[in-house]
Amino acid sequence: MATAAKATNPAIFQTVLMNYLVAQARTVESSVNRSIIALLDRNEHLASEVFLTEPRVNEMEMVIDEHAIRMLRQGGLADPDLRLIVATLKVNNDLERMGDLAVNLGERAIALAGMPRIESPSELEPMTVAVRAMVAKCLGALIYQNAELAVQVLESDDAVDAFRDRIFESVLAGISGDSSVAPPNVQFMLASRNLERIADHATNIAEDILFWVRGLEVRHGRGRAMESRPESAAGCE
Repeated sequence: MATAAKATNPAIFQTVLMNYLVAQARTVESSVNRSIIALLDRNEHLASEVFLTEPRVNEMEMVIDEHAIRMLRQGGLADPDLRLIVATLKVNNDLERMGDLAVNLGERAIALAGMPRIESPSELEPMTVAVRAMVAKCLGALIYQNAELAVQVLESDDAVDAFRDRIFESVLAGISGDSSVAPPNVQFMLASRNLERIADHATNIAEDILFWVRGLEVRHGRGRAMESRPESAAGCE
């Protein structure tokens, strides 16, 4: 009986770990969405809700890390389980950073609310739509272990970078024409940078999901299958 109970432990630990990670991802996605709406509407109240969520995200980060380490201590894990643990530790860190960036966006919203209202850069709203889609697809890829959704996230990153560049160009042009609008325009520049960084972390998560689900190492332009490597070669690295 003891042997049978021990055999079920890895599966139980994996289920609990995934539940924690999905709950963290949902919380972070909600924070990102709230901060984006707060930014577009200059809504101080909504921005303050993001600040209240940050301690929960930080606490969950520590809980997930501790649980993943306990799984490693169990020993005797199969390769897919090891990939899950490695991916979880990295995804967890990226989620926490996305939560921090949501707070930064909330700060931009509050700052803008206290300044004379000017028109937002035309590329800001479509950039937020693209970023929200990347975050949502990351969550879907995580929940359903869907490699196709993860690939779609990777393919969206360049578009977000292009939005950021165009916002920078339009903001700088506006400031050079009228220095009185510099303070709010600086906030828009900072916001676009925060959005771009959220997209970067979503890309990191998508890469980690591909590593976990498919055994693919796709960082830095690499696309080799980890599972196809000979065991002897893997052991030498």
